[in-house]
Amino acid sequence: MKVSDAMTTQVSIARPTDSIRQVAQTMAQVESGVVPVVEDGKVVGVVTDRDIVLRVVAEGRSFDSPISEAMSDGEVLSVKEDDVLADATAKMANHQVRRLVVLNDAGALTGILSLGDVAKDYGAKQVGKTLEEISQESDEAQ
Repeated sequence: MKVSDAMTTQVSIARPTDSIRQVAQTMAQVESGVVPVVEDGKVVGVVTDRDIVLRVVAEGRSFDSPISEAMSDGEVLSVKEDDVLADATAKMANHQVRRLVVLNDAGALTGILSLGDVAKDYGAKQVGKTLEEISQESDEAQ
């Protein structure tokens, strides 16, 4: 099974200059806890509801600040549409994440792959294994 068989293709995006409030409202409207941040057709970051809580609410930042202040940037973990789903779940486990950005061959965003997508289309056994690996303490924390 390929990533494209399981991923969510209806993905709302944000621009780095969008306000934190705008992105939070988008999350509420589409009932999603993650929004990729795209600039010039490339994913430059990802923001989760957890990022907003930890980097905005907990630090007392303004909701009118740009989302670029709250997003996870640097290396955005991604997979390609035609990657094998088992390899994608292994990547989730290795990096201890529950979601991956899905890109096409040109590097453009085509979807999001979440553990929920995997559960729906790949099976509870694989999700359980991946979740167990994601939830383990990393070697640095031990």
